[in-house]
Amino acid sequence: MHKPIFLVGFMGSGKSHVGIKLADYLYCPFTDLDQQIEAYTQKSIKTTFAEDGEAWFRLIERRVLHNTMYKIPGIVATGGGTACFFDNMDWMNKHGVVIFLDPTEEVLQQRLWRGRTKRPLLNGLSIDSLQTFIHQKMKTRRPFYEKAAVHYVITHHEQATAEDISAQINAITGH
Repeated sequence: MHKPIFLVGFMGSGKSHVGIKLADYLYCPFTDLDQQIEAYTQKSIKTTFAEDGEAWFRLIERRVLHNTMYKIPGIVATGGGTACFFDNMDWMNKHGVVIFLDPTEEVLQQRLWRGRTKRPLLNGLSIDSLQTFIHQKMKTRRPFYEKAAVHYVITHHEQATAEDISAQINAITGH
């Protein structure tokens, strides 16, 4: 691989899960941007948001994202909002191959409902509120995600996404 592959998409789209498996298939490093941010700040993302605010978090996120270009090319799983701030999406497209993991809202609802207690933004939401939250957030984020070079639609919860992408990697990356 000559350039990194950046995975973008909504929370629960499978960026980390797919990224780990894809890196395994391709024998390359995997980087979780959220973990890198936590290492950089020495705080959890939840704590950074609470203590420093979203604007500061987004600045740090951008800095850490740009630092990925100094690593051996591999798979980078971004946070759900990474693509939507500053010039991050243009930067990722310039420095690597961006894949938009795009589950249907029904798939997102299934995944996020099960794991809602781990996500502060979702904790306490009813199933109907979760559905509204997903729909509204995706409406604002989709235009950013759709700037990705590759759009991978996920129509069911158990779809073999990493396997499919791995099988098509030469066509996707051009090498």
